[in-house]
Amino acid sequence: MVAIIDYGAGNLLSVQKALDYIGCPTQVTSDPAEILSADGAILPGVGSFGDAMAHLRGGPIEAVRSFVRSGKPFLGICLGLQILFDSSEESPSVEGLSVMKGQVRRFPSDRGLKIPHIGWNSIVCNKDCPLFQGLPENPYVYFVHSYYLTADNESDVAAVAEYGVPFHAAAWRDNVFATQFHPEKSGAVGLQMLRNFAGLTQRKGEQ
Repeated sequence: MVAIIDYGAGNLLSVQKALDYIGCPTQVTSDPAEILSADGAILPGVGSFGDAMAHLRGGPIEAVRSFVRSGKPFLGICLGLQILFDSSEESPSVEGLSVMKGQVRRFPSDRGLKIPHIGWNSIVCNKDCPLFQGLPENPYVYFVHSYYLTADNESDVAAVAEYGVPFHAAAWRDNVFATQFHPEKSGAVGLQMLRNFAGLTQRKGEQ
């Protein structure tokens, strides 16, 4: 079972529907015990960095931290990627979870870019990342964001993309995966990523 973490700042229904479609059992929950007992967990997110962290601090933040340390597969999506890092220009005084080191920056407004970045973009994947197994070369995925990740450590970068500036589109360290794009809105490519994640949770649950 995969816990979809409800902390008041997530696009929960579309993630749940995508997992239902691939036959992966889910539970939308904010209960720490239910989160920690799951075989995998997904932290979705829409809205602002500061609001998301406020919701987490008022809810399951310690369960999220404990789950990350557990070694079981964990996936952050969109804002759920950003808050795994140190800070964001969107909310300069707010500390992120610092699961990985890096900063979230706003796309520059002086290059004729439409902000937010909405739509399909190709990514260049680290083919060693288990989340990306079985994908075509440079797959297209769906983004909706005004801020982008700059990870401190190249070893944490799982995919890169470009929208006026190059940016880190996905991250991976050990059991923790995160995507700036939305797998649940990325068609067959995104469903394959979710199948890969679900497979990791099944294997971990069998150990």
